[in-house]
Amino acid sequence: MESLLTDIDHVAIAVHDLDAAVAWYAEIMGAKVVHREDVVSDGVREALIRVGDSYIQLLTPTRADSTVAAFLERRGEGLHHVGFRVANCSAALDAVRASGARVIDEVPRPGSRATTIAFVHPTTSFGTLIELVEESVSTSSTHQ
Repeated sequence: MESLLTDIDHVAIAVHDLDAAVAWYAEIMGAKVVHREDVVSDGVREALIRVGDSYIQLLTPTRADSTVAAFLERRGEGLHHVGFRVANCSAALDAVRASGARVIDEVPRPGSRATTIAFVHPTTSFGTLIELVEESVSTSSTHQ
């Protein structure tokens, strides 16, 4: 079987104070934010820091009913999920579902950076929330 995963897109870290986290990464690691976006549908604000061909995605909730707000309340700051690049999000999601794995998104949906995404439930993937990320043509060219 050929791997559905083509690369690590990002490691997402949930934080209470996005500006403080961005400042820490800049001061301690010399890292710079390359993209910021509010993902209104998920109730989060993100800052992306490029690391090689991947990102650290710092996330903070913009509303109390977001899953990131619930995560921070329940677990505190830290690793939220891992995003893996896939060539075709719909096909990858279908393959995951066909294997019997539990998915959060029944169909792919828009993500940040004009990507297409879908989440796999952590109870299926050994406790790790997995995001499948299909890049658009314009964003994939930034990784070469």
